[in-house]
Amino acid sequence: MSSVSPDKRRKMESALNQLKKHTVVVADTGDFNAIEEYKPQDATTNPSLILAAAKMPAYQHLVDQAIKYGIAKGGTEDEQVANTMDKLFVSFGLEILKKVPGRVSTEVDARLSFDKDEMLAKALRIIALYEEAGIGKERVLIKLSSTWEGIQAGRELEEKHGIHCNMTLLFSFAQAVACAEAKVTLISPFVGRILDWYKESTGRTSYEPHEDPGVLSVTKIYNYYKKFGYSTVVMGASFRNTGQVKALAGCDLLTISPGLLAELSKDHSVVTEMLKVEKAKASDLEKIHLDEKDYRWEHNEDRMAVEKLSDGIRKFAADAIKLETMIKEKMLNVKNGK
Repeated sequence: MSSVSPDKRRKMESALNQLKKHTVVVADTGDFNAIEEYKPQDATTNPSLILAAAKMPAYQHLVDQAIKYGIAKGGTEDEQVANTMDKLFVSFGLEILKKVPGRVSTEVDARLSFDKDEMLAKALRIIALYEEAGIGKERVLIKLSSTWEGIQAGRELEEKHGIHCNMTLLFSFAQAVACAEAKVTLISPFVGRILDWYKESTGRTSYEPHEDPGVLSVTKIYNYYKKFGYSTVVMGASFRNTGQVKALAGCDLLTISPGLLAELSKDHSVVTEMLKVEKAKASDLEKIHLDEKDYRWEHNEDRMAVEKLSDGIRKFAADAIKLETMIKEKMLNVKNGK
């Protein structure tokens, strides 16, 4: 029989392990070699993370394989590059799925953020590539920008195709309400980028976790979803520090970078469940419905969300272009026998 008291044992236990008792922990990275030691349930990727990983020597074989695939598929140079990009994103996803027991999130090109039909086509293409590799759609979340068009693409993928979606670049309460009404599987509200905006806009340099605007945003969304029984789950994303993570203990899922996972694994402070269904049900939030014009108005009223959504789309698009440029150069070398 152990003589260690429960309080002392909790102090010995890492913040990461305590967090896992309240929340599903997800690794936010394309660097799948950095995942294993933290034993996350799922993993998420985005164009910026894939670009960073694709530059690492350890992953050059995946880039080379994707280029061979793109060339073999034929077509114009643009078609070859597009096929290579799709294959590369899925190749990283396949490697990640060897390391996690759950799901991987693979993102649709941000440049399609305002084209519902193109987002649908790209999502179906990504799922087809996973299925060709023997991975069923239940282990993949398709990441879509939380524009009105993206949310409607998510609705259709879920309803008509049984494809699970992760709505990303989510900053406003209006986006969250529209996603819940579309019955998508999961949303990723961005905690750190909201904090970034408030720091830049107010000149204030620091916020305590309990007053952090990103933490407050996710808490409100979680409470709204739980109070009104929506099936969509909340996965806080884009963290700047472990204080933000711990302030959202109890959220359905949290996707965390390897750097912060490492900090949490070395942190032995007590983690308390902050978000609870009972507290959510007791909140004074009122149910609202948003059609397209209401959504556009309400989202537009939130200057932070408008600026961060457009900025996020631009940044992901810029990194997709950088990745394409890298692929074109390597493709040319392969074709020239270098």
